[in-house]
Amino acid sequence: MFIPTTIFDMIWGVRYLQEAHGLDYGSAVMRSATVPIGWIIGCPLLGLISDRIGRRKPVIVAAALVLLATMTWILYGRTDVFPPYVLGLIAGIASGAAMLPYSIIKEANPPHLSGTATGVINFLNFTFSALLGPVFGWLIVRVANGAQMELVHYQKAFMPLLLGVAIAIVLALLLKETGTAVRRLPAGVEEV
Repeated sequence: MFIPTTIFDMIWGVRYLQEAHGLDYGSAVMRSATVPIGWIIGCPLLGLISDRIGRRKPVIVAAALVLLATMTWILYGRTDVFPPYVLGLIAGIASGAAMLPYSIIKEANPPHLSGTATGVINFLNFTFSALLGPVFGWLIVRVANGAQMELVHYQKAFMPLLLGVAIAIVLALLLKETGTAVRRLPAGVEEV
């Protein structure tokens, strides 16, 4: 859930807004900057909601669905429906749920391995972000085939990010719930 916003927004966002939608550089930068502002809001907010309900999975799945809808709209929707900064902000807030697996991995492992577990998930996030940036660069150049970059090229090249969010939803449904609501269940009773 984090990778679509790091790859699409942080690496390609400004260029996408300039080439696919004709925004000037300053406007493109300002719109792209709304995604990390969304992280600032979404990470603690979604963590608080998850702690309040005592569950991680519903928050992750709901946020992933919002992210999928938002990313789909950014790529395929009309640009004159929402105010300029709303979609980036919503995408950032929704992808803030990508921090919840940090809690899950700490709760699912013995306390003496929490540092290692957190390091592993952090390693995976940043490794995939670093490695997939050039992959999408290659993909978009291949899709454009030397032509001037247009919206349709970005749509084709970034479709795998939407599929990645859909896969994240399925994987989140397969996760073992680790929130406090599960830990309060009577002994011998496991959540389905």
